[in-house]
Amino acid sequence: MGGPLKSRKTVGREESTTVRFFRGSLPIGTSSSKDSMAVIDHAEAADVSIPTNCTSGTCGTCLVRLMSGHVEIPEPIPPGIDDFLIGQGGVLACCMSPTGDIEVDTIPPI
Repeated sequence: MGGPLKSRKTVGREESTTVRFFRGSLPIGTSSSKDSMAVIDHAEAADVSIPTNCTSGTCGTCLVRLMSGHVEIPEPIPPGIDDFLIGQGGVLACCMSPTGDIEVDTIPPI
């Protein structure tokens, strides 16, 4: 993938993807879209606040925890995350997109 990673909308899908947001065990918002969107875009659509800084996967400010489902992990892995954090469910909301329905805890895994 060339250039910096950016939060973006792309072409539509046949089925909607639903992202459910939690703060710990408390549900705080839901977003559904047929567009391929980064987790941060789903958060904005659900009026869920996730802090950001670089929006390119470099700083790690937008780190959240994937509770269920799968996201696309860019290659190479962005500098704001590592294999350990990914193994703990870590997701960079600014540059990772769900591949189907997911549940996200806005409290990072660390």
